[in-house]
Amino acid sequence: MHRRTDGIVIAIDGPSGAGKSTIARLLADRLGYIQIDTGAMYRAAALLLAVAGVDLDDLVAVERFCADLNIELDVVSGRQVVRGNGVDVTDQIRTPEMSLLTSRTSTLKPVRDALLKAQQLMGRRGGVVLEGRDIGTVVFPDAEIKFFLSASVDERAKRRFEELTAKGEPVTLADTIEDVIKRDRQDSERDIAPLKQSDDAILIDSSRLSVEDVLTVMMEVCQNKIKAMESLS
Repeated sequence: MHRRTDGIVIAIDGPSGAGKSTIARLLADRLGYIQIDTGAMYRAAALLLAVAGVDLDDLVAVERFCADLNIELDVVSGRQVVRGNGVDVTDQIRTPEMSLLTSRTSTLKPVRDALLKAQQLMGRRGGVVLEGRDIGTVVFPDAEIKFFLSASVDERAKRRFEELTAKGEPVTLADTIEDVIKRDRQDSERDIAPLKQSDDAILIDSSRLSVEDVLTVMMEVCQNKIKAMESLS
């Protein structure tokens, strides 16, 4: 395994709505690490492709567009900001429509290749927490710690519904459940880097756990791993 120079790599994979982004941010904060929100990167890519009117069936056009794709992650006043080609797209990427479009866009090889390189470049020194669908299986298969964070469909749909209604989105719980099921199917059945649990990942079902409960479990694992590695150095 390649030894990182500034800490370890922590991978958090799992289905949509499991709470990966929230947990990744809190875990990174407590460890003093950098959070790399790969899901936000894919959402931004999907939005930019849609705005540019790129035909997703034309892989040559998609690859040409991705050659100049620039997605940046930043934290401003404690809030994550996502910029796509220099434009703040933080709010635009968090809609139900964009969730489904992202699931399709993320299956395209040119998109995955472009973002894979960007993610590996960001995390190669270590000291990072990455979350997504294929971090522990494709992006960083040699990550020192891998978690697979999941929850029941009903629980994930409920969380998503509450999040959207709080923003004033006109959605129903039934439609949200249907969207979660559809997203799960798309993510699990795609040909390129499908959602799956790495053999060496620690499974955490958050259906009946609070955010703090999940964080406590992860922190214990991370602290033990870091101490063990420090004792060998």
